[in-house]
Amino acid sequence: MAASSNCSIALLLIIALLSLSSISTSHAARSLLQLPNLPTIPSLPQPTMPQLPNIPNLPTASTLPPLPSVTSLPTLPTANSPLPSLPTFPSVPKMTLPPMPANIPLPNMPSLPNLPTIPTLSPPSSN
Repeated sequence: MAASSNCSIALLLIIALLSLSSISTSHAARSLLQLPNLPTIPSLPQPTMPQLPNIPNLPTASTLPPLPSVTSLPTLPTANSPLPSLPTFPSVPKMTLPPMPANIPLPNMPSLPNLPTIPTLSPPSSN
């Protein structure tokens, strides 16, 4: 019961604050409307734009040079023509390694430890 009365008191307090805020807002708006006429702002001079250059005329078809004829273009090789041979590359000298000494044994690699196996269950027989 006490909780509901506290809630209703808080609700009434919020409504009262909102209504007072609304009254003060409307009073401020009315006082702004009752101000004397403000002086007008003088108009700013308009900037003058420089004249844009004229676009040159594009050449017409009668003033263009003639296109080259198709017969003057080089021909591409066909699939039946033999391919030119590749140029020969100079030979690279072979590298020879010195022989390994016979009296020094190679190091032995350690063996891996035996890992335990995971037991698996076999399926039951179908007899």
